[in-house]
Order: sequence, then structure tokens, then C-alpha cells
Amino acid sequence: MTQRKHSMNEVEHRSKRVAKIITRHENSVLILVMVALIGIFAVATKGLSTTRANVLNILLQSSIRGVSSVGQAFVILSAGIDLSVGGIGLFSAIIGTLMMTGAEDLNIVGHPVSIFVAIPVMLLIAAGFGAINGVAVSRIGMPPLIVTLAFWQITQGLAYRASGGRSITQLPEVLAFFGQGDVSGVPVPVIIFVIVGVLAYLVLNHTTYGRSVYAVGGNPLSAWLSGVNIKAMLFSVYVISGFLAGLSGVIMTGRVMSSAMRTLEGLELDTIASVSVGGVSLSGGKGSIIGVIIGVLIIGIVNNAMSVLGAGPAVQLVVKGAIIFGAVAADFVRRRD
Repeated sequence: MTQRKHSMNEVEHRSKRVAKIITRHENSVLILVMVALIGIFAVATKGLSTTRANVLNILLQSSIRGVSSVGQAFVILSAGIDLSVGGIGLFSAIIGTLMMTGAEDLNIVGHPVSIFVAIPVMLLIAAGFGAINGVAVSRIGMPPLIVTLAFWQITQGLAYRASGGRSITQLPEVLAFFGQGDVSGVPVPVIIFVIVGVLAYLVLNHTTYGRSVYAVGGNPLSAWLSGVNIKAMLFSVYVISGFLAGLSGVIMTGRVMSSAMRTLEGLELDTIASVSVGGVSLSGGKGSIIGVIIGVLIIGIVNNAMSVLGAGPAVQLVVKGAIIFGAVAADFVRRRD
């Protein structure tokens, strides 16, 4: 009896030790969740969700969302939020396609413009709106939620005004490279996402700027006493978010070779969901880019599985809302403990 009890205690001790090893790294649980979801949806869809074509589709969709999610992560790590990413990406895409289109009645400059002119303009417009957000938050002191919500609506309205609500097509074929091209079999959108993710990781983990972003989000007073220029820091993260929203617009436009009012629809919700699921605290100062990337993939897997299963838009919105609620609730429980 004593030997049996000793064996049970030893098994329990080993189980706890294994659990501790697994959960030691902040992203290990996320990886387990992602693997579990892949398995569950593979069974639910009878293998359709794990076909090569479907996995490639998940990566492509996740790349578009992921680029902007990295920008959202910078903002949330600084204890802010950016609801304008979808509108900024949409407006920059509309303006860019209106410059590149071969449709004479739509082109705003009178002739199709090279992508080497139009794409930089798109990115500058997006970064410009990010800068406006940054000024309002950092210099005027307005709440990020209100500022970015306002510019989400403003950019949506401007996009509708510029396009007249029409779909803009007849774009130069070379633009497709950014959304449909590949390099040695690897899709270009995935390459862009990886590059953005690696650069963000290096900046946040190996530069003074990155440490300052965490410091401002974690404890603004301590950051200020340490010599961090809080206003400049807050301004910069919104510029980064705007710029990457514009880059998402470039990728999406290249993928579908058109732009319309539904371009990047729901991007703001998807980026917030990805960042929060990825373990970034909505109170700022905690989280990692690796977690964000895993969060992006988790949201991509869920979105794709619901589409394969035939779930309607209402169900998808409910699920995304539940995911955000669960992630935020878990964050509050962790901070309370």
C-alpha cells in the first residue's frame, strides 16, 4: 500500500514537472492550443482543413492580417489601441488603385501610374493617417479608442467618396506579384509577413526603442523618469501601425487585383483578436511578437475552419467576439493573480 502510494506520488510529481516545463515558455500554451485546434478541425471537416491548398490559403489570409497585427501589437504594447487600421488600409488601397487603374473614367491622374509610384504613395498615406492618430494621442492627450474610432469612420467615408462605392479593376499585372507571386515556391505575402515579424522581433527585443515601448505600456511614470520621450514613443507606434495597415492594403490589392469598400473589412477586429489571443496584455507592457504570430495563425485557422464548415457571417462574428472576450478575461485574471 505504501509502495503504491509512493508510485502515485512519483507519477504526480513527474506530471507537475512536465507541465511546468511545457508552460515555462510564455508561448508554449499557445502552440498547444494551435495544434489542438488543427486536430479538432481536421476531424470536424473530415480532413478538408488540412489539405495542402487549404493550408496555403490559411497562410495567405494570415499574412495579410498578420502584417497589420504586428503594427497593432506595437500600439497595444504601449497601452493604446488602433481601431482605424481597416479604414486606413482601405483608403490607401482605394487611392493607389485609382492611380494605377486603366479605366479612364476612374483614374484620378489621367493615366495609369507605375506601381513604383503608387505603392509608395499608398504607404505614405497610411503612415500619414497613423501620424495624425499619433499626434492626437501623444500631443493632445485624446483617448486612443475615440481617436482611432473616429479615423476609422473618416477613412471609410473618404474611401467611399473617392471610389463612389465602385470596385476598381484594370490594374497592372505586375501588382499581382505582391499578392499572388512566389519565390522558390514560398508565397510573397508569407515572405513579407515573415520579414515584418522578424524585424519587429528584433526591434522589440534587441533595441532601446523596443524596451521603451514596453516601458511606456507597463509604467509610463517610470519610463518618463528613466528618460524615455513618451510623446515621441506614442506618436511612433501609431505611425508604424498605419504604415503596416497600408502594407496589408498593398498585399490584399495584389491578391484580388481590385479594391472595393469591402477590402480589408473586419481587419481591426481580426488584428485585436490576434494580438490579444497572442498574449499581449491590452493594458500594455506585456507580450511578444512570437505570441502575436501564433495568435494570427490561430485566428486564421478558426476563420478558415468556420468557412469550410459553412458557418455564416453571424456565427463568425460571434466566435471572434467570444475569442476576444476570452483572451481579455484571461489577461485580467492573470494580472489579478
